[in-house]
Amino acid sequence: MFDELKAQVAEANRRLPALGLVTLTWGNVSGISDDRQAVAIKPSGVSYESLRPEDIVVVDLSGRILEGELRPSTDTPTHLALYRSFPEIGGVCHTHSRFATVFSQLRREIPCFGTTHADHFCGPVPLTRVLSPTEVEEGYEVNTGRIIVERFRVGGLNPLVTPGVLVAGHGPFTWGRSAQEAVENAVALEEVAAIAWHMLVLESDPMTLEGYILQKHHERKHGPAAYYGQQRRAAFGGKNECHS
Repeated sequence: MFDELKAQVAEANRRLPALGLVTLTWGNVSGISDDRQAVAIKPSGVSYESLRPEDIVVVDLSGRILEGELRPSTDTPTHLALYRSFPEIGGVCHTHSRFATVFSQLRREIPCFGTTHADHFCGPVPLTRVLSPTEVEEGYEVNTGRIIVERFRVGGLNPLVTPGVLVAGHGPFTWGRSAQEAVENAVALEEVAAIAWHMLVLESDPMTLEGYILQKHHERKHGPAAYYGQQRRAAFGGKNECHS
């Protein structure tokens, strides 16, 4: 019933080690069905190399297993919280990629220092607050999703304009219109984190990119009049002011 979705999610997960985004099994990708009633996600602890479409677990938005014999990723409640709150997204990726995790565990946003960053994130990569002891004890994974959603609501952020977040003390989550796009955004996040880290090594307080250049670079690739590339991608819908 979910063969195509499971195949897409399996392929997205298999790309993680080849792209240098994961160590051991420290990461997972999910995708949601077109009717937004079912989510396919990597099973917990299964190696990427041996992962087959039939291994992918399908759950509903409450976490009830619809298809699959294995236990879904322990991060499933976080993914589900994001799908419930961000109706624009079709895929979610969580990794512990090195440089993005450094910023997450330093509890520091990634400023936009240049156009490489601006091409993918319309302003700094945001950071969540730290979970409280009660939130950890009473639903750690679902509350991780809730603090991500909280960060976007409080900050007035559009999840398609800023397709990723750093969870304080933990690691990065990215998303996109599909599972594959969520992985591409994880690659972009890791690269901008690496660039930012090296800049901060060389200069303790580097200048951030001017806001008008940030806006231009992001909109030429993602805005309503985007002209980057050979095929125009679907715009994120209206002009969005980047947070500089």
